[in-house]
Amino acid sequence: MSMRSCVLWLMCVLSPGVIHAQEAVDGGAVAGPLPVPRSVQAKMSNDSILRMAKAGLSDDLIVQTIGSQPGSYAMDADSLVALKEAGISERVITAMINKGRIQITGSPAPVVLSDVNEIGVYYKDRNGKWQQIESEVVHIKSGGFIKSTVTNGIIKPDRNGHVNGRESKLLLPRPIEFLIYTADGVDVSEYDLLRFRLNSDNREFRALTGGVFHSTGGAQRDEVPFKPVKTAPHTYQFTLGMATPGAEYGILPPGTGNLTNGGKIYTFAISE
Repeated sequence: MSMRSCVLWLMCVLSPGVIHAQEAVDGGAVAGPLPVPRSVQAKMSNDSILRMAKAGLSDDLIVQTIGSQPGSYAMDADSLVALKEAGISERVITAMINKGRIQITGSPAPVVLSDVNEIGVYYKDRNGKWQQIESEVVHIKSGGFIKSTVTNGIIKPDRNGHVNGRESKLLLPRPIEFLIYTADGVDVSEYDLLRFRLNSDNREFRALTGGVFHSTGGAQRDEVPFKPVKTAPHTYQFTLGMATPGAEYGILPPGTGNLTNGGKIYTFAISE
């Protein structure tokens, strides 16, 4: 077998069903042009994920592959249980679920939510991609500009929640589209959008002992009204428009309402 015949045979083996070359060997020459192989990209499936995990690939790489490759995944209850029993992480399973979620109204083209893989708060960048907002630690300071409250005859000192540093790392121009991805059993009404009061070395907001803002009394609160709309399971979106004042802001997740032990808050600034 000539060298050219060997090459043709090897290409046919590597790409079965793609190359159908007919060789007319005459002194080593091939009659007619050689057809160009076309790439065939099969959709990923649950089995693909299981094979990748079994091969020891990291969650980061698997999630990235899910987001970049076409795929169709079975996400019924039995399939989810099978994935979990096989050791597939919830992060990877969430990425598989999100792969089939294409939203949202209000944009000239659908926005793919496959890059939203973790519980948290996101904003849409200039390229239409959702970027996760980093959280900062909420610290507690008693007293300050808040007076004590009286509940059932017991004086309860109010507290100020504050975040170290006068400015957030993230500065966003208006209008800004936000997405909140919640945990199971958590409603978006449990989140608070807050406007910080600035001090020399920190950002501060008003809080009441045992809860954040859920009181009808006291001085002016730092809550900012917002109206998130549910657009997919666990997924809520809202926009802060041009009328939103330039300032430092934070989105406080549930679980931080009782500020005794602190918590986290997703922080950002809006440019003037």
